[in-house]
Amino acid sequence: MKLLLITLLRFSIQILTSDSVKTASPQERLQIRIDSLAKSQLMQSGTVGISIKSVISGQKILEYNSRKSLTPASTMKLVSSATALMTLGEDFTYQTTLEFSGQVTDSVLLGNIYIKGSGDPSLGSWRFKGRPDYKQLTDIFAYKIKALGIREIKGSIIGDGSLFEENVIPDQWNWGDIGNYYGAGCGGLNINENLFYAVFKPGAYLEPASLTNTLPDLPYYAKLNKVLTDRAGTKDQVMIYSSPYQDVIVLQGFVPSGSQFSVKGSLPDPALFSAFFLKKRLEELKITVTEGATSLMELNKRNLPYVRPLKTTPIYTQVSPTLAELAKECNTHSINLYAEAFLKTPAVFLNLGNTTEAALKGMSQIWMSKGIDLSGFMPKDGSGLSPSGGITTDNMTEILKYMKSEKSFGAFYNSIPVLGVSGTVASLGKRSKAAGNVRAKSGSIEGVRAYAGYFTSKSGELMTFSIILNRYNGNASLATKELEKLMIMMVDL
Repeated sequence: MKLLLITLLRFSIQILTSDSVKTASPQERLQIRIDSLAKSQLMQSGTVGISIKSVISGQKILEYNSRKSLTPASTMKLVSSATALMTLGEDFTYQTTLEFSGQVTDSVLLGNIYIKGSGDPSLGSWRFKGRPDYKQLTDIFAYKIKALGIREIKGSIIGDGSLFEENVIPDQWNWGDIGNYYGAGCGGLNINENLFYAVFKPGAYLEPASLTNTLPDLPYYAKLNKVLTDRAGTKDQVMIYSSPYQDVIVLQGFVPSGSQFSVKGSLPDPALFSAFFLKKRLEELKITVTEGATSLMELNKRNLPYVRPLKTTPIYTQVSPTLAELAKECNTHSINLYAEAFLKTPAVFLNLGNTTEAALKGMSQIWMSKGIDLSGFMPKDGSGLSPSGGITTDNMTEILKYMKSEKSFGAFYNSIPVLGVSGTVASLGKRSKAAGNVRAKSGSIEGVRAYAGYFTSKSGELMTFSIILNRYNGNASLATKELEKLMIMMVDL
C-alpha cells in the first residue's frame, strides 16, 4: 500500500509539472528548460550562462549566471569584428604596398624590393571573387617590377610585417594549436591566410605515411615527419608543431589509409614566404635577385646587418575588400586570423600600440568609453581560441545591444550566420521556427559550446542573446543539441 501511494504521488507530480509547463508563458518555459539543463548530468560539473535582452528598450528578458565570466570560444569574434567596424568603419580597407629602395640604372636596381604589409588578413586569399589569390598576386607584383625595366636586383626581396609586433601569437594559446592552420598568428604581412598544405602518401596500417610535398613549396624549412597510417575511413589526426620564425616543422599523428591525404598547417613566417615566392617568380621572368629573399624578422633572427631606408618608391598597392566583407567572412566561416587582425588594427590606428596586449587594453577602453559595464570582461585574444579568456553573457548582450546605434550595424548584423541557412549554424534548427530568424555566431573549443547574436521575437521585437556552456560532461554534439533547443524556444518570447 505504501509503495502504491508513493507511485501515485510521483505520477501526480509529473502530471502537475507537465500541466504547469503547458500553461506557462514562453519565458517561463524557457526558464524551466534552462534550470533543467543547469541541473542535468551534462552540466553537473560545469556552468551555464545566458542573457537575453531587448535591443530597443534594453529590458532584460531572461538571465542565468549572466555575470559569471566564462570562456566564450569563437563568439569572441563578434566583439572583435564589432570593435573594428565601430572604430574603422565598414568601408575601411587594408593597403599592402610593393616598394623599392635605391635607384634603377641601366635596368639594374641598386636597392631592395619591399612587400610592406598593413595587417590585411585576406591578402592573397582564395575566398573573394574577383580578387587575386597568392599566386595571381605574386604575378601582379612580378610584372609590375618588370614593367619598370628592371632586369637585375642588386639587393634582396624583403617581406615587411613590422606593423604588428613580431610576437604574433597571443600568450594564452595552446602549443598544440599554433602550428595548425586555425592557430596561425596574425602578423603585419599575411599571405594566403598564412596557410600551407602538408601532403601525405599513406602506407600500410600503422606504417609511416610519407610526406610527399607541401603546397606551396617550403624548401627553406626542415620537416620532421612522424605521421603513421590509420585504417581507411578515419579522419585527420595530424598535429603540426611549429612556432613563428622557427626553421623546423614537426608533423605527428595519423592519416587514413588510401589515396594521398592533405593536412592544413600555418606558415611560421608569412613575410618570408611572400618574399621567397616573389623571388622565385622574378627568376622565372629572367630577373636576377643577387641577395635572395628574406623578411625583417629573418634578418633579426640571423643577426644580419640591416638599415631601414629613409625613402622608398611605391610600385603598386593592393587594396583589400572592405571591412564589411572581411567581417562577413570572419563570422560566417569563423576565421581566427581575421579576428586577430580586427583586434590589432584599431589599436594601431588609435596609436595604442601594436601588440596583442595593447590591443586587448585598447578594446576594453573603446567599450568602456561607450558606457559598457565590462565587469568580468577578460579576453585573451580576438578570436576566442584561448581557453583562458573570459566574458560574461551580460557583457556580450550589452555590446551587441549597443551596436544597433552604430552606423555599421547593418554590416555587422549581416556578417552573422543565419540559423538553418548559413555558416557554422547552417545545420541547426532546420525546418524549425528559428530557421531564418536567429542570427548566431557559434563558439567551440574543448569543453566549451556557445552561441550569441540576434533574433526577432514573436511580437516583432529585435532581441540579442548570448548562451555559453563551460566544462560540460559528455560529447560536444549533446551540448550543441541542448543549445539548439534553447535557440528554437527563445523565438517564442
